[in-house]
Amino acid sequence: MKILGYGKEQLAWIGLRLILGWMMLWAFLDKTFGLGYATASTDAWLSGSSPTSGYLGYATSGPLAGFYQSLVGNVVVDVLFMLALIAIGIALILGIGMKIAGYSGAVLMVILWSTNLPPENNPIVDDHIISFVLLLALTTVKAGQWLGLGKWWITTPLVKKFPILE
Repeated sequence: MKILGYGKEQLAWIGLRLILGWMMLWAFLDKTFGLGYATASTDAWLSGSSPTSGYLGYATSGPLAGFYQSLVGNVVVDVLFMLALIAIGIALILGIGMKIAGYSGAVLMVILWSTNLPPENNPIVDDHIISFVLLLALTTVKAGQWLGLGKWWITTPLVKKFPILE
C-alpha cells in the first residue's frame, strides 16, 4: 500500500524527519517568543532573557553541572544554541542539508544529554540518546528526498561543491 506515492518505510522516515524537525523548530519558537509552554512570555529571548539560563542554571546535575552553570548568561552560548535549533529544525522539515543537520543535531543531543548525568530513569539512555541515534539514522537514508526538497537540493552547485551540505 502506498500513500502519496511512498511506501511504509519511506513514510516512517518522512514522519521521523518531520517530527524531529518540528521538535527543534518548536524549541526555538517557544524560547524566542515565550509561547507559554516551556518558556513564559516574560522569559522569552525577545524580552531580553537568556534562552539557556533557566536550564543551565537550575536543571543541570552530575559531574558537568558546574561547567554548564558557568555558561549561564553567555551571549555566545545563547546565540549558538538558538541558531542550532532553528537551522536544524528548518533543514529537517525542508529535507535539505540532511547530513549536516543530522550530525550537528546528534552533537547537540549529546551535549544536552551530558547536562544531567546520569539520566534520571536509566543509567545511560534517555530521550536525548534516542534522538541522537535517530538523527544519525536520518543521515544514512537520505530521508530529505521524500516529501522534501532533498532531490532538488543535492543538485545545486553549492552542495556539489560542499557535499557535507547534502
